Amino acid sequence: MPPPNAGRCEAYTLLEVIIIVVVIGLLATMAVPQYTEARARSQNTAIMNNMRQLSAASGQYFLQQGTSVVNRDQLIGHSNYLKEFSPVAGESYPTYYTQGEAITVTKVNGTRVLSLAP
Repeated sequence: MPPPNAGRCEAYTLLEVIIIVVVIGLLATMAVPQYTEARARSQNTAIMNNMRQLSAASGQYFLQQGTSVVNRDQLIGHSNYLKEFSPVAGESYPTYYTQGEAITVTKVNGTRVLSLAP
């Protein structure tokens, strides 16, 4: 004698499928803002590190050259103080750096502004 469910296809009911979709939607709703915040924090940290490197390079330039203003192109390059430099989130770095002034980076992801005091 065959089992009672022989020949029947096991399937989920519509209610079970709806519950699963709702649970996945709720999890995604909670996860996306956390991901966005973590990404922004990570970008801010990388940009702050870039600003620290630019600050250190310009400080070294000021000491060696005896000047108080430097162009970014004089700091970055294969034979200069920073070998490579690349933006992280489409941000804009200043073209000139003045001794004793803060470095301000604009257009971080198009909206944020970060600054590093001397």
